Amino acid sequence: MKKSKSSSNKSKKPSESNLETKAKGKGDRAGRRLSEGKDSLAPSPSSLAPGKEPQTMEDLLAQVGYGLKGFKRGDLVTGTISSISGKEVLIDFGGKTEGIVGEKEWEQVKDFVAKLRPGDKIDAVVISAENDRGQMVVSIRQAGSKFRWSRADSLLKSGEAVNVRGVEVNKGGLVVDFEGLKGFVPGSQMTPEHQAEVNRMVNRVFGAKVIEVDQKQNRLIFSEKAVTGAADLAKKIEEVKSKVKIGEKYVGKVSAIMPYGVFVNLDAGPDGLVHISEVSWQKVENLNELFKVGAEIEVLVLGINENDGKLNLSLKQLQPDPWQDLAKRYSADQQVKGEVTRVSSYGVFVRLEEGIEGLIHISKVPAGTEYKPGEEVTCTIESVDANAHRISLVPVTTYKPIGYK
Repeated sequence: MKKSKSSSNKSKKPSESNLETKAKGKGDRAGRRLSEGKDSLAPSPSSLAPGKEPQTMEDLLAQVGYGLKGFKRGDLVTGTISSISGKEVLIDFGGKTEGIVGEKEWEQVKDFVAKLRPGDKIDAVVISAENDRGQMVVSIRQAGSKFRWSRADSLLKSGEAVNVRGVEVNKGGLVVDFEGLKGFVPGSQMTPEHQAEVNRMVNRVFGAKVIEVDQKQNRLIFSEKAVTGAADLAKKIEEVKSKVKIGEKYVGKVSAIMPYGVFVNLDAGPDGLVHISEVSWQKVENLNELFKVGAEIEVLVLGINENDGKLNLSLKQLQPDPWQDLAKRYSADQQVKGEVTRVSSYGVFVRLEEGIEGLIHISKVPAGTEYKPGEEVTCTIESVDANAHRISLVPVTTYKPIGYK
């Protein structure tokens, strides 16, 4: 048996022995590709005919049991950034050579590339399996698009202004380019000057703020007014502050009457609004019954509206608050008389005195009872909250309601 084994060894073909030796030598010369075979090579069966010597690197690697990854146009691939130099971005995908980002898309991805570093993982699409230099050409626009949408969302939250470029005009406004993404500036969000000359905005770069982001709907909305308007508003507020002081009284004339309030132009210059809730301590229904355009009134400056730079004014703050000493006049379980002023879905309002109203909650209204404005009622005070300007009332009945115990 030993002799047979020895004979077998001696009869081993020289070509096989030489092949192993050459394979080792060429493997050493292959260098880094072979030593990192686990990352860049995929196992594959040998394609060499038995006894044939390898003529190429592929033959050699196939002989030792490895084959290079093959890619084709349109493949989605993931690689690692090898280097970034100027406009050249090299990516290792585990192929024969490194992939390179196509030059034609540089302008659309340069902001994205600026955030990348060697060693970063990145997704790409194969454009060409091999160019004239033997490199695989890839596109990273899809990855760049995800980056830009994420950036747009961050800009929406931060309110930071960015530059956009006019692309084309449509009936609703201006289509713009933002770092490769298409956005839109509605006409209502452009300055009056640019809105009137919107055709001249094509190919012009201007500042805007993101006001809406919806990647699923491919919707990216910008506002130019949010940039230029903010500067104008800040200037207006400073001018108003230089002319009036908060907490001071001023005389002005009624310039307009609206359902929600009265506009007043102060003799000091600025204009403002007396909201209907600041007209009187008591409920006001119709402002036209109390004011006339051009009438002179005295108002108190409460503050400045940060949204439009107009003054917030008040009339009722110039009058004593009838609720301040309410506890001296009203207390729980006290019986009072008042006049029904209005009936709502949640209860009945009863005027106890000028500027003081109480509420009979709908749950306290006796079944079958209907109240009408102007009707006099007798109630018992259930609770008093002077700070909240609230008095809860319970009607006094002359009969016992059904279910009463």
